[in-house]
Amino acid sequence: MTNQCTIKNVIKTTGIGLHTGSKVYLTLRPAPINSGITFIRSDIAGSSPMKVGALAVTDTRMATTLSIGSASISTVEHLMSALAGLGIDNIYIEVSAPEIPIMDGSAAPFVFLIQSAGIQTQSAARQFIRITKPVRVEDGDKWAMFEPHDGYQLDFKIEFEHPVLKRTSPEMCFDFSSKAYIEEISRARTFGFMRDLDALREKNLALGGSLDNAIVIDDYRILNEDGLRYSNEFVRHKILDSIGDLYQLGHPIIGRFVGFKAGHGLNNLLIRELVKNPDAYVIESFSKDEKEPISFATFTPSFS
Repeated sequence: MTNQCTIKNVIKTTGIGLHTGSKVYLTLRPAPINSGITFIRSDIAGSSPMKVGALAVTDTRMATTLSIGSASISTVEHLMSALAGLGIDNIYIEVSAPEIPIMDGSAAPFVFLIQSAGIQTQSAARQFIRITKPVRVEDGDKWAMFEPHDGYQLDFKIEFEHPVLKRTSPEMCFDFSSKAYIEEISRARTFGFMRDLDALREKNLALGGSLDNAIVIDDYRILNEDGLRYSNEFVRHKILDSIGDLYQLGHPIIGRFVGFKAGHGLNNLLIRELVKNPDAYVIESFSKDEKEPISFATFTPSFS
């Protein structure tokens, strides 16, 4: 049996917002059992807490955004992915700006932050969402689905008409565990095209984007001097994003996720469709004598 987990100690960091280009202060705090994952705008006096949930997502253009009232926090997906990867059930996240810092464009800095704070096992059993029936959503030729599976598996395929992306594997099937997440997924960075950068900046977006926090591609090549961290880093990052987006459900998933050209919008639409169909899932816990189908074993990585 795996009990719920939070972090042991308060930990802080700073970084740059991808879209605002402004400095952001981020603080992670332990939270009690059954409290879930809660975001707080520390720069807005009296701001209401934003608890994650399928319906808490209010915008999925360019990033996943949570809102309550007039306050919002965007680009939460990489931090959410790290929380899912390390099995953090309960945590308070305070942020001094309308977006989470982009760090290096992956989830690895957040994994390091959480592990530096320490992981604290709590006294209540962890709750899982087990998929019992297929659920599928579509948007043109793009689609995403859940189906039953005794474990947590993510199968993703990308499709880009670009010579660089065509030279890398467009599909990956990933069997989730904390160890596999840290080694195979967490370091995969977000990516973008130089041809889109000027248009984004005209809309006051991607003001903090650089080669330090994204893979940048021109018409023919990757501009980052060090190249890729994984040979198929592009599809691995889409899996990283999906793990974060799907963790808006607030519980680990026992099931299979399949995505074809899906993004934040379809990911959120899928979990909204799931919660609309209570016959398609059950909430499940495991006794101390039962073995869970997902491993959250403690693992200390090396990010050399």
